[in-house]
Amino acid sequence: MKNVLTLISNPAEPVLTAAIVADCGARMVDVTAISWLSEGVAADIFFDGDIVAAEEKLGPELMAKNLDFLFQPQQNRVKKLLVADMDSTIIQCECIDELADFAGLKEEISAMTKAAMQGNVDFEQTLRDRVALLAGLEATALEKMYRERLALTPGAVPLIRTMNAKGAMTVLVSGGFTFFTGKVAALTGFQVNRGNILEISDGRLTGKVLPPIVDSRTKIDSLIEFRNKGGLSKAETLAIGDGANDIPMIREAGLGVAFHPKPAVEKAADMVIRHADLTALLYLQGYSDQDFVR
Repeated sequence: MKNVLTLISNPAEPVLTAAIVADCGARMVDVTAISWLSEGVAADIFFDGDIVAAEEKLGPELMAKNLDFLFQPQQNRVKKLLVADMDSTIIQCECIDELADFAGLKEEISAMTKAAMQGNVDFEQTLRDRVALLAGLEATALEKMYRERLALTPGAVPLIRTMNAKGAMTVLVSGGFTFFTGKVAALTGFQVNRGNILEISDGRLTGKVLPPIVDSRTKIDSLIEFRNKGGLSKAETLAIGDGANDIPMIREAGLGVAFHPKPAVEKAADMVIRHADLTALLYLQGYSDQDFVR
Protein backbone atom coordinates (compact mmCIF):
# COMPACT_ATOMS: atom_id res chain seq x y z
CA MET A 1 0.00 0.00 0.00
CA LYS A 2 2.45 2.63 -1.18
CA ASN A 3 -0.12 5.15 -2.37
CA VAL A 4 -3.70 6.19 -1.72
CA LEU A 5 -6.47 7.92 -3.63
CA THR A 6 -8.92 9.69 -1.34
CA LEU A 7 -12.35 10.57 -2.74
CA ILE A 8 -14.37 13.22 -0.88
CA SER A 9 -17.79 14.77 -1.44
CA ASN A 10 -19.61 17.56 0.35
CA PRO A 11 -20.98 16.11 3.63
CA ALA A 12 -24.03 18.37 3.28
CA GLU A 13 -24.82 16.85 -0.13
CA PRO A 14 -22.99 13.52 -0.33
CA VAL A 15 -22.61 12.05 -3.81
CA LEU A 16 -19.95 9.39 -3.28
CA THR A 17 -21.40 5.95 -3.96
CA ALA A 18 -20.08 2.42 -3.63
CA ALA A 19 -20.38 2.13 -7.40
CA ILE A 20 -18.09 5.13 -7.99
CA VAL A 21 -15.50 3.79 -5.55
CA ALA A 22 -15.63 0.30 -7.03
CA ASP A 23 -15.32 1.63 -10.58
CA CYS A 24 -12.25 3.68 -9.67
CA GLY A 25 -10.67 0.70 -7.99
CA ALA A 26 -11.36 -1.53 -10.99
CA ARG A 27 -9.61 0.90 -13.34
CA MET A 28 -6.48 1.39 -11.24
CA VAL A 29 -3.33 -0.71 -11.21
CA ASP A 30 -2.32 -2.81 -8.19
CA VAL A 31 -5.19 -1.86 -5.87
CA THR A 32 -4.60 -3.46 -2.48
CA ALA A 33 -7.55 -2.29 -0.37
CA ILE A 34 -10.60 -0.02 -0.23
CA SER A 35 -11.73 1.65 2.99
CA TRP A 36 -14.65 3.96 3.76
CA LEU A 37 -13.81 6.91 6.02
CA SER A 38 -17.37 8.25 6.03
CA GLU A 39 -20.35 6.55 4.43
CA GLY A 40 -21.31 8.39 1.27
CA VAL A 41 -18.75 11.12 1.94
CA ALA A 42 -15.15 9.87 1.86
CA ALA A 43 -13.25 6.72 0.91
CA ASP A 44 -9.66 5.58 0.45
CA ILE A 45 -8.40 3.40 -2.38
CA PHE A 46 -4.93 2.03 -1.61
CA PHE A 47 -2.71 1.06 -4.54
CA ASP A 48 0.89 0.30 -5.48
CA GLY A 49 0.65 1.60 -9.06
CA ASP A 50 2.09 4.84 -10.45
CA ILE A 51 0.48 8.00 -8.99
CA VAL A 52 0.93 10.17 -12.07
CA ALA A 53 -0.54 7.57 -14.41
CA ALA A 54 -3.52 6.99 -12.12
CA GLU A 55 -4.24 10.71 -11.83
CA GLU A 56 -3.99 11.27 -15.57
CA LYS A 57 -6.40 8.41 -16.16
CA LEU A 58 -9.03 9.18 -13.53
CA GLY A 59 -8.62 12.88 -12.69
CA PRO A 60 -10.80 14.42 -15.44
CA GLU A 61 -13.58 11.94 -14.81
CA LEU A 62 -13.54 12.57 -11.05
CA MET A 63 -13.72 16.32 -11.64
CA ALA A 64 -16.92 15.78 -13.61
CA LYS A 65 -18.47 13.86 -10.71
CA ASN A 66 -18.33 16.88 -8.37
CA LEU A 67 -15.83 15.15 -6.12
CA ASP A 68 -12.68 16.41 -4.44
CA PHE A 69 -9.79 13.98 -4.60
CA LEU A 70 -6.09 13.52 -3.96
CA PHE A 71 -3.54 10.97 -5.09
CA GLN A 72 -0.69 10.85 -2.57
CA PRO A 73 1.95 8.56 -1.06
CA GLN A 74 1.04 6.81 2.17
CA GLN A 75 4.27 7.93 3.79
CA ASN A 76 3.86 11.09 5.90
CA ARG A 77 0.16 11.22 5.14
CA VAL A 78 -0.62 12.32 8.69
CA LYS A 79 0.49 15.92 9.19
CA LYS A 80 2.08 17.39 12.30
CA LEU A 81 1.62 21.08 11.42
CA LEU A 82 -1.31 23.00 9.95
CA VAL A 83 -1.00 26.65 8.95
CA ALA A 84 -4.30 28.15 7.84
CA ASP A 85 -5.65 31.37 6.40
CA MET A 86 -8.73 32.77 8.16
CA ASP A 87 -10.99 34.90 5.93
CA SER A 88 -12.96 32.83 3.39
CA THR A 89 -11.16 29.73 4.66
CA ILE A 90 -11.68 29.07 8.37
CA ILE A 91 -14.51 31.62 8.39
CA GLN A 92 -17.03 32.29 5.64
CA CYS A 93 -16.53 36.02 5.15
CA GLU A 94 -13.91 38.70 4.55
CA CYS A 95 -13.95 40.64 7.82
CA ILE A 96 -12.81 43.94 6.33
CA ASP A 97 -15.62 43.84 3.76
CA GLU A 98 -18.20 43.32 6.48
CA LEU A 99 -16.72 46.12 8.58
CA ALA A 100 -16.88 48.33 5.51
CA ASP A 101 -20.62 47.71 5.35
CA PHE A 102 -21.02 49.46 8.72
CA ALA A 103 -19.27 52.46 7.18
CA GLY A 104 -21.38 52.37 4.02
CA LEU A 105 -18.33 51.41 1.94
CA LYS A 106 -18.78 47.70 1.33
CA GLU A 107 -18.97 47.85 -2.46
CA GLU A 108 -15.83 49.94 -2.78
CA ILE A 109 -13.74 48.00 -0.26
CA SER A 110 -14.97 44.59 -1.44
CA ALA A 111 -13.71 45.39 -4.93
CA MET A 112 -10.31 46.24 -3.49
CA THR A 113 -10.28 43.03 -1.42
CA LYS A 114 -11.15 40.95 -4.48
CA ALA A 115 -8.29 42.49 -6.45
CA ALA A 116 -5.87 41.75 -3.60
CA MET A 117 -7.03 38.14 -3.21
CA GLN A 118 -6.65 37.58 -6.95
CA GLY A 119 -3.11 38.94 -6.81
CA ASN A 120 -3.82 41.91 -9.06
CA VAL A 121 -2.54 44.53 -6.59
CA ASP A 122 0.06 44.72 -3.81
CA PHE A 123 -1.46 43.24 -0.66
CA GLU A 124 0.20 45.51 1.90
CA GLN A 125 -0.64 48.71 0.06
CA THR A 126 -4.23 47.76 -0.60
CA LEU A 127 -4.62 46.72 3.05
CA ARG A 128 -3.45 50.16 4.16
CA ASP A 129 -5.74 51.79 1.58
CA ARG A 130 -8.77 49.81 2.72
CA VAL A 131 -8.17 50.43 6.41
CA ALA A 132 -7.66 54.15 5.73
CA LEU A 133 -11.19 54.30 4.34
CA LEU A 134 -12.48 53.01 7.69
CA ALA A 135 -11.05 55.96 9.65
CA GLY A 136 -13.61 57.24 12.14
CA LEU A 137 -15.63 54.02 12.33
CA GLU A 138 -16.68 53.31 15.90
CA ALA A 139 -14.68 50.45 17.41
CA THR A 140 -17.93 48.90 18.64
CA ALA A 141 -18.52 47.89 15.00
CA LEU A 142 -15.86 45.19 15.44
CA GLU A 143 -17.85 43.37 18.11
CA LYS A 144 -21.11 43.95 16.25
CA MET A 145 -19.66 42.53 13.06
CA TYR A 146 -18.27 39.51 14.93
CA ARG A 147 -21.58 38.70 16.62
CA GLU A 148 -23.81 39.30 13.61
CA ARG A 149 -21.81 38.25 10.57
CA LEU A 150 -18.86 36.03 11.38
CA ALA A 151 -19.60 32.34 10.82
CA LEU A 152 -17.15 29.46 10.93
CA THR A 153 -16.77 27.37 7.81
CA PRO A 154 -18.36 23.93 8.30
CA GLY A 155 -15.77 21.46 9.53
CA ALA A 156 -13.50 24.08 11.14
CA VAL A 157 -14.01 22.90 14.72
CA PRO A 158 -13.50 19.14 14.14
CA LEU A 159 -10.52 19.90 11.89
CA ILE A 160 -8.61 21.88 14.49
CA ARG A 161 -9.67 19.93 17.56
CA THR A 162 -8.90 16.58 15.94
CA MET A 163 -5.47 17.68 14.76
CA ASN A 164 -4.72 19.08 18.21
CA ALA A 165 -5.80 15.81 19.81
CA LYS A 166 -3.51 13.89 17.46
CA GLY A 167 -0.52 15.99 18.53
CA ALA A 168 -0.29 18.43 15.63
CA MET A 169 0.49 22.16 15.90
CA THR A 170 -2.29 24.36 14.51
CA VAL A 171 -1.52 27.95 13.49
CA LEU A 172 -3.92 30.61 12.20
CA VAL A 173 -2.18 33.36 10.19
CA SER A 174 -4.37 36.05 8.67
CA GLY A 175 -3.98 39.21 6.66
CA GLY A 176 -7.09 40.20 8.59
CA PHE A 177 -7.20 41.49 12.13
CA THR A 178 -6.22 40.20 15.57
CA PHE A 179 -9.61 41.21 16.99
CA PHE A 180 -11.06 38.37 14.93
CA THR A 181 -8.16 35.88 14.85
CA GLY A 182 -8.16 35.73 18.65
CA LYS A 183 -11.87 35.01 18.81
CA VAL A 184 -11.75 32.47 15.97
CA ALA A 185 -8.80 30.71 17.61
CA ALA A 186 -10.75 30.49 20.86
CA LEU A 187 -13.78 29.04 19.07
CA THR A 188 -11.87 26.44 17.08
CA GLY A 189 -8.81 25.61 19.16
CA PHE A 190 -5.95 27.04 17.08
CA GLN A 191 -2.89 27.02 19.31
CA VAL A 192 -1.37 30.14 17.74
CA ASN A 193 -3.02 33.04 15.93
CA ARG A 194 -1.48 35.98 14.09
CA GLY A 195 -3.03 38.94 12.31
CA ASN A 196 -2.86 42.66 11.74
CA ILE A 197 -3.58 45.13 14.53
CA LEU A 198 -6.05 47.94 13.90
CA GLU A 199 -5.14 51.19 15.61
CA ILE A 200 -7.96 52.53 17.79
CA SER A 201 -8.07 55.91 19.50
CA ASP A 202 -10.90 57.46 21.51
CA GLY A 203 -13.16 54.55 20.61
CA ARG A 204 -12.74 54.87 16.86
CA LEU A 205 -10.57 53.35 14.15
CA THR A 206 -7.80 55.73 13.15
CA GLY A 207 -7.51 54.29 9.65
CA LYS A 208 -4.08 52.83 10.37
CA VAL A 209 -2.66 49.34 10.77
CA LEU A 210 0.10 48.97 13.33
CA PRO A 211 3.36 47.44 12.05
CA PRO A 212 4.51 44.86 11.25
CA ILE A 213 2.06 43.97 8.49
CA VAL A 214 1.00 40.32 8.30
CA ASP A 215 1.23 39.40 4.63
CA SER A 216 2.25 36.49 2.40
CA ARG A 217 5.80 36.66 3.76
CA THR A 218 4.52 36.33 7.33
CA LYS A 219 2.49 33.28 6.34
CA ILE A 220 5.36 31.35 4.79
CA ASP A 221 7.71 32.47 7.58
CA SER A 222 5.23 31.14 10.16
CA LEU A 223 5.10 27.78 8.42
CA ILE A 224 8.89 27.56 8.35
CA GLU A 225 9.16 28.77 11.96
CA PHE A 226 6.86 26.11 13.40
CA ARG A 227 8.21 23.42 11.09
CA ASN A 228 11.69 24.09 12.44
CA LYS A 229 10.50 24.32 16.06
CA GLY A 230 8.85 20.93 15.73
CA GLY A 231 11.81 19.37 13.95
CA LEU A 232 9.47 18.41 11.14
CA SER A 233 10.12 17.53 7.53
CA LYS A 234 8.38 19.46 4.77
CA ALA A 235 6.25 16.40 4.08
CA GLU A 236 4.74 16.58 7.57
CA THR A 237 3.25 20.05 7.00
CA LEU A 238 -0.10 21.21 5.68
CA ALA A 239 -1.25 24.67 4.58
CA ILE A 240 -4.64 25.89 3.40
CA GLY A 241 -5.91 29.17 2.00
CA ASP A 242 -7.91 30.75 -0.78
CA GLY A 243 -6.19 33.99 -1.85
CA ALA A 244 -3.04 35.13 -3.63
CA ASN A 245 -1.32 36.00 -0.35
CA ASP A 246 -1.60 32.31 0.62
CA ILE A 247 0.32 31.05 -2.41
CA PRO A 248 3.85 31.11 -0.90
CA MET A 249 2.86 29.07 2.17
CA ILE A 250 0.78 26.68 0.05
CA ARG A 251 3.81 26.03 -2.16
CA GLU A 252 6.10 25.61 0.86
CA ALA A 253 3.90 23.04 2.62
CA GLY A 254 4.23 19.32 2.13
CA LEU A 255 0.55 19.37 1.22
CA GLY A 256 -0.70 22.73 0.00
CA VAL A 257 -4.49 22.96 -0.28
CA ALA A 258 -6.55 25.63 -2.04
CA PHE A 259 -10.00 26.00 -0.46
CA HIS A 260 -12.74 27.20 -2.84
CA PRO A 261 -9.95 29.39 -4.21
CA LYS A 262 -9.22 32.22 -6.58
CA PRO A 263 -7.87 30.93 -9.96
CA ALA A 264 -4.23 31.80 -9.29
CA VAL A 265 -4.27 29.77 -6.09
CA GLU A 266 -5.54 26.62 -7.81
CA LYS A 267 -2.40 26.46 -9.92
CA ALA A 268 -0.13 26.69 -6.87
CA ALA A 269 -1.85 24.00 -4.81
CA ASP A 270 -1.29 20.25 -4.60
CA MET A 271 -5.00 19.77 -4.05
CA VAL A 272 -8.10 21.93 -4.55
CA ILE A 273 -11.22 21.64 -2.40
CA ARG A 274 -14.12 22.75 -4.60
CA HIS A 275 -17.02 20.89 -3.01
CA ALA A 276 -16.25 19.60 0.48
CA ASP A 277 -15.95 21.42 3.79
CA LEU A 278 -12.90 21.59 6.05
CA THR A 279 -13.27 18.00 7.28
CA ALA A 280 -11.76 17.11 3.90
CA LEU A 281 -8.36 17.85 5.44
CA LEU A 282 -8.96 15.13 8.01
CA TYR A 283 -10.05 12.58 5.43
CA LEU A 284 -6.93 13.39 3.39
CA GLN A 285 -4.88 12.34 6.41
CA GLY A 286 -6.76 9.06 6.71
CA TYR A 287 -8.94 10.00 9.67
CA SER A 288 -12.47 8.58 9.72
CA ASP A 289 -15.60 10.02 11.30
CA GLN A 290 -14.90 7.94 14.39
CA ASP A 291 -11.60 9.79 14.88
CA PHE A 292 -13.12 13.26 14.80
CA VAL A 293 -13.12 15.39 17.95
CA ARG A 294 -16.29 17.47 17.70
